[in-house]
Amino acid sequence: MSRLPHWLGSVGSGLTRLSRRLEERKARAEAEEALPEWARPVPGEDAAPEPVPQPAQEPVPPVDPPSDAPAAPVPPHVPPRPDPVAAVPWGVRVAAEAGWRLLVLAGTLWVLMRVISAVQLVVLAFVAGLLITALLQPTVAALKRRGVHRGLATAMTFIAGFVVMGLVGWFVVWQVMDNTEDLSEQLQTGLTNLKEWLRTSPFHVTQDQINNITDNLTKALKSNTEEITSAGIQGVQVIIETLTGIVLAMFTTLFLLYDGPKIWRWMLKLVPSAAREGVAGAGPRAWATLTAYVRGTVIVAMIDAICIGIGLYFLKVPMAVPLAVFIFLFAFIPLVGAVISGALAVVVALVTQGPFTAAMALVVVLAVQQIEGHVLQPFILGRAVRVHPLAVVLSVAAGGLVAGIGGAVVAVPLVAVTNTVVGYLRAYGRGEVPGEKV
Repeated sequence: MSRLPHWLGSVGSGLTRLSRRLEERKARAEAEEALPEWARPVPGEDAAPEPVPQPAQEPVPPVDPPSDAPAAPVPPHVPPRPDPVAAVPWGVRVAAEAGWRLLVLAGTLWVLMRVISAVQLVVLAFVAGLLITALLQPTVAALKRRGVHRGLATAMTFIAGFVVMGLVGWFVVWQVMDNTEDLSEQLQTGLTNLKEWLRTSPFHVTQDQINNITDNLTKALKSNTEEITSAGIQGVQVIIETLTGIVLAMFTTLFLLYDGPKIWRWMLKLVPSAAREGVAGAGPRAWATLTAYVRGTVIVAMIDAICIGIGLYFLKVPMAVPLAVFIFLFAFIPLVGAVISGALAVVVALVTQGPFTAAMALVVVLAVQQIEGHVLQPFILGRAVRVHPLAVVLSVAAGGLVAGIGGAVVAVPLVAVTNTVVGYLRAYGRGEVPGEKV
């Protein structure tokens, strides 16, 4: 009887565990019914056994290597490789960037010079027409302001301008032809006087030496007769090319005087739209510079020609008027032209009138040129076309090498206009001048 309560307690606890298991299976069945069919477990498949906890193991202490064991090799530290662009020095990068751009500009300039040399006559005629237009255009503008029709103002100015230039050329030719005989006689007399002066001068030149020099010159002329003849034929070709260039320059002047603004607007359409505003602002300033240069040069050349011509006339130098005209024409070649025309006047005075008259002519030429360089050019030309003397000399030399006398004439106005355009575009890029809408 003493074991009965213990047995009943065991049965009760077993029933309790059984009811708990039945409740757990019922809950599990309800959860499985809520799952989709593909996620339900296969009937009869036992669930995965729960993991059995393993007893904790004590950490194994590290074993120190023996003292005589070799040390493990340490891998060397490899620094990261720098960017190739950063490896190139800054100065070299700047030089390379500027170098290839300069090469492109030099190649473009070379191609441009080749094209110009191929059509040199057309280019020189156009530039001559441009310079004449810069000289005559203010007259057309003045006539239009007075109410004259554009076509009539252009025709009047064009005809008057070329008539005046033709009369000046005819006058020079007439004076030279009219004084040729007298000049020839004076040259013979001057050469005789020069031989006598050389014979009695401190140089002690003997008569035999003078005769030898004369004979050598005569032989040289006779031996080079064919070359002189070919030069004469080339001279005829030069005359034909000159006449062609004059005709082209006349047509260029006529159309520029009549349709100059329209031609400029058409040229602006060839410029990319992004740069059109700056070019439109640089154009009028370039034209103002060219007009000021041509007008100032004409005034200075006229003053030089008149003053030196009057001096030669009072010194009784033959052909004073043609020499004055030559001085006027050569004044369009800065620096070099004044030296050549002045030297020609002095040589004529030396051969025809002797050393004293030549010395006085030299004094007159130098005085007028000094007044021109220090008074006339700064006052008349001003700062609008101021170019450094070194740039003038180099540009005249380069223009003469490329295109002869015509290149020397147009070199300085080209440099002046380029200087004005570059200065304006630089200021325009910095936003210092207002742009002009096209």
